[in-house]
Amino acid sequence: MTQLTKMIDFLLANANPSIQYRVRTEVLHEEVPFEEKVRLQEQVLSEPIIKLIIACQKENGWLGNGFHGPNRNAGPFENQEVGTKYLGEKLIFKDTPVLKRAMDAFVTTELTDLCYRTKGKYFDEFRYAANGQNMIRCACIARAGYDDVIDIKPQIQLALDSFKRVLEVDSALDITRLRKSGGKEKRVFNDYEKWPCYYHLDILAHTDSWKTEENIKMLAESFKKLMRTDRPEKQIGGDSWVGYVLGTIGCLKEGYQLSYDKNGIHYTYFDRVEWLCRCGLAPYLEQLQNEAELLGNEINNDGICTAGIDENQLKGFSTYGGQQLETDWKSPVRRDCDITFRALLIMHYANMAR
Repeated sequence: MTQLTKMIDFLLANANPSIQYRVRTEVLHEEVPFEEKVRLQEQVLSEPIIKLIIACQKENGWLGNGFHGPNRNAGPFENQEVGTKYLGEKLIFKDTPVLKRAMDAFVTTELTDLCYRTKGKYFDEFRYAANGQNMIRCACIARAGYDDVIDIKPQIQLALDSFKRVLEVDSALDITRLRKSGGKEKRVFNDYEKWPCYYHLDILAHTDSWKTEENIKMLAESFKKLMRTDRPEKQIGGDSWVGYVLGTIGCLKEGYQLSYDKNGIHYTYFDRVEWLCRCGLAPYLEQLQNEAELLGNEINNDGICTAGIDENQLKGFSTYGGQQLETDWKSPVRRDCDITFRALLIMHYANMAR
């Protein structure tokens, strides 16, 4: 019995319905019978977090009182970004009313609406590098699997162009300038420049229309440069100048790492590794291949991944982290299921036949 088979068997016997379904469809490419999908969906819809998200939906379909994460009026899941991404990863049927209505809200709600919590301002993603509420919106659409319903092709191209820009300049120093803010100097991107961010990668990892050999190889070369560690003086990004300094949405920098070592233990950033593998970069990035191999070496005889993880990154579900699909980690087996599921996806998308 192969390692992958052991992992699959463990998850199908122990994991949350959402994980079981995704293993069968995403990894095994099964056609799950409709009646069984209905049964799994009923279990998912009965979960407390899903009920909470459904209960917070407004008449226009918007989830809760927030957009880019929680605030004093919106809990961790009671906001449009986290809510839609969580539903997209959890639900069996993508046309489930709560998700469909939330996606409809993305179509009918102007980007200057107060729902976006930008005080009515639209931060143009084509003017401000690594920024803009529309990039967050499009990442939500991609994660929910609605990119074939809602057109986000311009933002997919912007994501590609932003990674390509890394290869066109020596470093972010070439396309940023210094501005004084609050008595301090801040480095900000020049207007109409391009530079990659967390949300660009999120979009590319969860869409397929852009995938050509040329684009995949370009993206791999971009990450090779971003993962350089020999130029600490170039490990900088920038903010945006919109009349004042506005922080970017996860601007990437040189020195980008897939893991770290602490007290003799190797810890993997599961989200980074999974997303790069989803983009098809494993054949072109040695560091990515190595990280996937290390995870493969940490599968025990029960099919459980025992690798060290950055728990702050994997546990929960939020704007810049969290991949937990189990309802909680009160039981060790639930933690094992979340870790093993993400390791399985990494090995699957890295085309590791073990």
